[in-house]
Amino acid sequence: MTAGESWGDPQTEAAGGGSVVRRILLGSQLRRLRESRGITRERAGYSIRASESKISRMELGRVSFKARDVEDLLTLYGVSADAERGPLLSLAKEANVAGWWHSYTDVLPGWFQTYVGLEGAASLIRVYEVQFVHGLLQTEAYAHAVVSRGGASRADVERRVALRLERQKVLVSERAPHFHVVLDEAALRRPYGDREVMRGQLQHLIEMSERPNITLQVMPFSFGGHAGESGSFTMLSFPESDLSDVVFLEQLTSALYVDKRDEVAQYAKVMEELRTDSPGPSETRDLLRGLLQLS
Repeated sequence: MTAGESWGDPQTEAAGGGSVVRRILLGSQLRRLRESRGITRERAGYSIRASESKISRMELGRVSFKARDVEDLLTLYGVSADAERGPLLSLAKEANVAGWWHSYTDVLPGWFQTYVGLEGAASLIRVYEVQFVHGLLQTEAYAHAVVSRGGASRADVERRVALRLERQKVLVSERAPHFHVVLDEAALRRPYGDREVMRGQLQHLIEMSERPNITLQVMPFSFGGHAGESGSFTMLSFPESDLSDVVFLEQLTSALYVDKRDEVAQYAKVMEELRTDSPGPSETRDLLRGLLQLS
């Protein structure tokens, strides 16, 4: 979602996305240390003058870290050697780097900020979308039509569209992830904007699908019932070996982040079935060209 004409500093963008990953990595390490010492969240919270829920949010990587809090927790957990403390304290410092999306917090819900950071740090993004074209593949005109339906002010609409366009830069960056998206045909048949908006969107999908890091497939109506019966979802995979895959499920006013191995495996199975059952990229482009001729 952004409108900037310049590309910005790729190192800054990478650091911003990486900061979310570092928060999650640091949180998981603090949780392992706490559990290995048999210390409750309540006791840990007391040691840093915070609540049990604050410790929970820290361990999930949902909040920023104060150096003093991390130092006090490491002391409580018996981590005293500089060789052990140093890397964790450095990780805490790196985890607090503000992402590029920080300037969009006026229109970016708190629960979505985590997703934007994870999206920017992922090496593989797998998506199944039903309602509309996925945000990373929307044209500016199509995005404007989608966002405008929410009843926001004109200024907020422009800001949200700008944010969406900024997110799209990840697909053409030096560290671009592989992006594999399966769109339900309903997303292409449902009009947002006028005829020209939809024609422009279809043409954009054809062009983007030819990029080497993008795999686009369409699940056609003609297939009938299929594995994606539970609705849209996004799977994010990361180059860091310590970070497990995350499934993102967006809701009306919040989101779910699923990272339990057995649950993620079920979504991976659905994604694989959708990939297998949908026409391949070449056939999908033919389908898109056919819709373009009909529009």
